[in-house]
Amino acid sequence: MSMEVLPVVNCQDEGCVRGALERAATFLPEDSWIHLDVADGRFTVHKTWSDPASWAAWREPYKLEVHLMVEEPERAVPEWLAAGAKRLVVHYEALADTRFRKVPVSPEALANRILEMAGARKVPVFLGINPETPVEPIADLIGRFAGAQTLAVTPGLAGQKFLPVVLDKISFLRRRLPNAKIEVDGGINPETAGRAKAAGADIITSADYVFGSPNPGAAYADLCRI
Repeated sequence: MSMEVLPVVNCQDEGCVRGALERAATFLPEDSWIHLDVADGRFTVHKTWSDPASWAAWREPYKLEVHLMVEEPERAVPEWLAAGAKRLVVHYEALADTRFRKVPVSPEALANRILEMAGARKVPVFLGINPETPVEPIADLIGRFAGAQTLAVTPGLAGQKFLPVVLDKISFLRRRLPNAKIEVDGGINPETAGRAKAAGADIITSADYVFGSPNPGAAYADLCRI
């Protein structure tokens, strides 16, 4: 069974976003998933385009997954839900790091807040996990989400090299949470996608391999055949 493949829009300005969407229109069927990286330049090294109102106005014919690589995801969730996001990814590290908030709040309480907001619109939420974060201690928290996004790169920049440490995490999560969706983000190409699938992943995302290709449609098709 093939995995779900999400092309990733990772852009620093609107012109880049519009260009990626124009290329996507040449190969991506309507109602397919597309993944948007939202990085705030604080949780991540660099900042990406983030304008929910513009996205909503464009009325793109895709199901939008928004990857919130931001310090306080609970603040960004409402505006992306209003923009029509069909799935959200929030990071465990952003929930757990008390430096991001004047008043410390537990990761569990923040998870409850986000899941409640998204649940009101019937929008599933995945919990993102950075490469250095162990999954065993937080497996119960992950299980409260619709799925896990295991990062195979440092969050932020596209075009990074796949970190094999993620494969053990995928295998553990597949055993511990057999019905959960597991998404792999970063460094994806046909070879790493095959390894992720063998470990138990359901979903892969790709920015550089797809949109960095001279033929994005052929690159997307390569991944869909894994």
